[in-house]
Formats: sequence, C-alpha cells, structure tokens
Amino acid sequence: MRIDHVGIAVPNLAQAIDRWKPLLGGPDSPPEELPSQRVRVAFVRAGESHIELLEPTAPDSPVGRFLASRGEGIHHLAFRVPSVDDALAGVVRRGDRVVDPTGRPGARGRRVGFAHPSAFGGVLVEFVEVP
Repeated sequence: MRIDHVGIAVPNLAQAIDRWKPLLGGPDSPPEELPSQRVRVAFVRAGESHIELLEPTAPDSPVGRFLASRGEGIHHLAFRVPSVDDALAGVVRRGDRVVDPTGRPGARGRRVGFAHPSAFGGVLVEFVEVP
C-alpha cells in the first residue's frame, strides 16, 4: 500500500494553486468539481504522490465545515488500495467506523471511500482504487 495523496482544505483553490506552484509546479490536471461532495479539487504532483487541494463549493459541505472549525490545513490522508470495498470492510471487521459503507465515485475517475477519523486516531483516511 502506498500514499496516493494528502488532502488539504483551502478557502480559495486558485490562490492555493499559486501558493504550491513554486514548490511543486502547476496542477497535473485542471480543477475538477465534484457536485456530490460539494467541492472543487486540483491535484499537484509531489514525487510519487500528490497533494489534493480541496475548496468547498458550499459552506455546509464537509470541507466547508472543516474550514469553519479548523481553518486551512491537512484534511485527510489517502492510500492507494486494490479494492476500496475490501479496505472499508476491513475497517468494519476490526470494529471501527467508516463514513462510506462501500466505494463511491471520486476525483480523477477513481472509486474512493472514507474511514471515520476515530478508526485512525483522529485522522480521516481515504482509500483510493486506481482503475
């Protein structure tokens, strides 16, 4: 298993891209809106992984609430897995909570699923299945 990306909540995607560009270069692809998650995202390559910049499109979205309560910063850690459903089932089998009972569509055309932060010591963990 390897780290797919680190998600960072930001209030303004364009400004965040400009902030990270001198260190890592421009985004790997144009910003993408995920209406189901009420967020706009852009991925910037960081070695063999990525930084995902997340801008809420609504203040009551999960990322919007995160920004309101905690401010800009690391939102989640994402791991690449062969099967999102198997990874989520493994979390449940050990008696921990998940946000998503099964995988769902995510950015970059990939299936994703989240374990509840209580499952990993307060860290929101995302599982990413690469086609």
